[in-house]
Amino acid sequence: MANATSLAPRSGLDARIEAVRRFNRFYTQRIGILRQGLYDSPWSLAEVRVLYELAHSEHSVASDLAQRLGLDPGYLSRILRGFVASRYVRKSPAATDARRHELELTAAGRKAFAPIDRASHDEIAELLAALPNAAQRRLVGAMRTVEALLGEPERNAAPVVLRPHRPGDIGWVVACHGRLYADEYGWDETFEALVAEIAARFIKRYKPKRERCWIAERNGENVGSVFVVERSPAVAQLRLLIVEPSARGAGIGRRLVAECIDFARRAGYRKMMLWTNGGLDAARHLYEDAGFRLTKEERHRSFGKDLVGQTFSLDLKARSAEP
Repeated sequence: MANATSLAPRSGLDARIEAVRRFNRFYTQRIGILRQGLYDSPWSLAEVRVLYELAHSEHSVASDLAQRLGLDPGYLSRILRGFVASRYVRKSPAATDARRHELELTAAGRKAFAPIDRASHDEIAELLAALPNAAQRRLVGAMRTVEALLGEPERNAAPVVLRPHRPGDIGWVVACHGRLYADEYGWDETFEALVAEIAARFIKRYKPKRERCWIAERNGENVGSVFVVERSPAVAQLRLLIVEPSARGAGIGRRLVAECIDFARRAGYRKMMLWTNGGLDAARHLYEDAGFRLTKEERHRSFGKDLVGQTFSLDLKARSAEP
């Protein structure tokens, strides 16, 4: 008789753990980090990572380097002793604290590291070259998402600032829409053209008291946007809501929608509407949670796809009851 434990279905967590382990095995094999000498060098992955950090930072001390790389200080010390003995790394007392030593690559160290850096660059270039542009963008976007979710808590917890648009933002909005909708939904370039028309019209006819653009910014990078434009004297339209994949799940979309509604009320609009398409479920949930209700649907052929257009509206005079 089979063991009862072996017959028990695995939990969702177990399946996710195995999926992460499977990905780790795949990726480490794919980029060859299990090779004894990385990129035909005499050094291990850890040693090459130390060289990389020193090559890309002006001043480093051993304790900071160990923390950045997650290396045991004793292990790092042995690596550094070897590099100092080979005259690839120079140690000198820190200007602010003679008990700490700053580390830097010597000219010989930079010369030794250069072919490894180039080999790494060329290997990734070859990996990406095998994929079409859209797949490259999807891959990089997925990696940014992994980095954001598993990265340093301080970076992931960085505050998101909602600010007005400034020069350069409108181009980013257009490019972001074109890239993400192509990657995630397979829409063609005509969608990007439509976004460009909407954004250009906003700039040309901008009415500061009646219209607004918000850019969500985190760590100095744009991660989202939304617009309010005048549909009529009584009706505001919410347009071009988007959030980068790496920033999703942090409530940015919800904040952008709330800003639009608050602004529209203050500007004196009686109603707010928006037009979207079926299948964009995350956005639809945001709109419905904010009080928007579906008022119209119609099938159409746009952006290389058969779609269902959806119109939502919100009565700005009807406020939800206070808790």
